[in-house]
Amino acid sequence: MVSRTIMHIDLDAFFVSVEQILHPVLKGRPVVVGGRPSGRGVVACASYEARAFGLHSGMPLARAYRLCPQAIFIAGSYPKYRDASQKFMAILANFSPFIEPVGIDEAYLDVTGFETIHGSIRQMAVTIKGRVKRELGLYASVGIAGGKVVAKVASDQSKPDGLIEVIGGKEGSFLATMSIDKLPGIGKKTKPVLTSLGIRTIGELAAMPLATLKSYFGVSGEILHLWANGIDSRKVELPGAAKSISRETTFEQDTQDLVFLRSTLRYLGERVAAELRGQDKRARCVTLKVRYSDFTTITRQQTLRQSTASAQMIFDAGAKLLDRAFLLEKQPIRLIGIGVANLVESGRQLDMLDTSTQRLEQLDRVVDRIRKKYGFTAIQTGHNLSLKDLFPGSENGYTVQTSNLLR
Repeated sequence: MVSRTIMHIDLDAFFVSVEQILHPVLKGRPVVVGGRPSGRGVVACASYEARAFGLHSGMPLARAYRLCPQAIFIAGSYPKYRDASQKFMAILANFSPFIEPVGIDEAYLDVTGFETIHGSIRQMAVTIKGRVKRELGLYASVGIAGGKVVAKVASDQSKPDGLIEVIGGKEGSFLATMSIDKLPGIGKKTKPVLTSLGIRTIGELAAMPLATLKSYFGVSGEILHLWANGIDSRKVELPGAAKSISRETTFEQDTQDLVFLRSTLRYLGERVAAELRGQDKRARCVTLKVRYSDFTTITRQQTLRQSTASAQMIFDAGAKLLDRAFLLEKQPIRLIGIGVANLVESGRQLDMLDTSTQRLEQLDRVVDRIRKKYGFTAIQTGHNLSLKDLFPGSENGYTVQTSNLLR
């Protein structure tokens, strides 16, 4: 089997770092991106100064404020982070065509054989880090190994602004003394089971009989066994086409105000439709997501008669689903979301008799151009006018906070 070399590159405190570049006064201070501490949201990113107080991603903002009231809380803006991410990925693509983005701020590179170009793989990583810092003002941590899982652990261990290369054959000893939760795939459900079995380090997990792991975790037990031993044959996968697009938001207070719910749904639907058109795609299915005050969560979907990228048609389908969900369950709503699926290329022929759909989409594209130049809220529908008094404003108008960082 031909040995591979995989690099995992991860931007440090990405959202906060982008904010600090744009607002230098934030440098060296505890900063939290995610929203207002009075809200129900969670920390999306915390600066290292904030992490010193115990703050971390996924922590409720209210708790983050109690731990570090002097922190600066920022709602954040996805377009800024998306632009920085695109520039980051473009830099990586200059070093290897075999790139697998993982979210917005990290990626795997298959760099097998590239040492002949850069002198060594380590020097290649140093060059990448230098370009990211010089061109973007961001710091990247890098892990190098023969497989994805060890490369990922290595980059995590090298933070911030570090570089760790794990030599082939040394993967097991590199992982052995680390806590089991440092291994990808071990989360809140898996860790307690392993701890109950007396397993606390990755080395102890690696030594555990495979049959025992499979008896507790099934097929996943075999994967855990391989990864704990530093064995990972997964390839670096080039990004595929998106299968769905969605937006959702959690309200600061549970609500039964149907007008407000429909207004929010319209806003989220417009965001979904704009991204759909940006990808030059159309959708055949609309999905509604609702979480009630007791945390019961439902999803409902409707298949459309024909594919569309029209914000109006997406909203109409979502609103019908919302009306039904609202009537069936009388308790307040905590979260609402809308998405599209069954995506097809936009070149697909429309129903020749349905000129109204074509007109709606033509209008949407004009609106897209105006919003790109002047901001998303430069043009609003009647449904959305009430939202500007309820959500935080910025130079580009108000933004409804969503779980995918203000897209």
